[in-house]
Amino acid sequence: MNRYAVEMKDLYFSYDGKTVLEEINIKVEEGDFLAVIGPNGGGKSTLLKLMMGILKPTSGEVKLFGKPPQESDRVIGYVPQETGHNIDFPVTALDIVLMGVLHKRDIFARYGPSLKKRAFEVLARVGMEDFAKNRFGELSGGQRQRVLIARALCSDPDILMLDEPTASIDFGGQREIFELMEELNRSMTVIVVSHDMSMVMGFAKHAVYVNKTAVMHSIDSHTRYQIKRQLEGHEGHYCGAEFWRDMGKKFECTKECKDA
Repeated sequence: MNRYAVEMKDLYFSYDGKTVLEEINIKVEEGDFLAVIGPNGGGKSTLLKLMMGILKPTSGEVKLFGKPPQESDRVIGYVPQETGHNIDFPVTALDIVLMGVLHKRDIFARYGPSLKKRAFEVLARVGMEDFAKNRFGELSGGQRQRVLIARALCSDPDILMLDEPTASIDFGGQREIFELMEELNRSMTVIVVSHDMSMVMGFAKHAVYVNKTAVMHSIDSHTRYQIKRQLEGHEGHYCGAEFWRDMGKKFECTKECKDA
């Protein structure tokens, strides 16, 4: 039985003749919590889309649970970047979650009781059941992200992939989202693209630094514990890179971190 959720071997990806990623060799074990970090434009989101099969590599190999992504029978839960576009569209949080099971509606495009029950279950799992009837656009940034995660969970995924889920969310909201991902990781593989080093190092088990190439780093439980202690009671931005430098690790503070 294959024990890897994602495998990338000798992968290259080019766009319009420009090499975006090269010599990518990554193995992500089932049950891992992997953070994809690196500078803007370094290829983080592209790497995630290659894992999902949305993009195809120029050369090399991608496997999802032992098969090419297009042939895999495993379910991917995907949470794209929340851009804020069209948040005033008159839909409720429940409507958004039900979009995760569009393919399961009956021929008259109706949602049966079992699908609505499932939608309420996943809203409860992310702590948003009391907001089911609220308009999506009236929710806070952190609440909207929880609803989008619930939508991804509605299809019972084997792996959850998130692209910058804490962008434009305040510090407390970021921590809550990472705590939620940590809880979800108990039952599924989680891969998250993030620029927030402080949160990444406190919750993820591994981090892959992507800047055209990719380098994997292991984050041991003691380090996660120490960073979580640093985060406790912290109301504003906390620089994880500074903590890691104190630990003798070679990580540089990102521009986003410096500007926070």
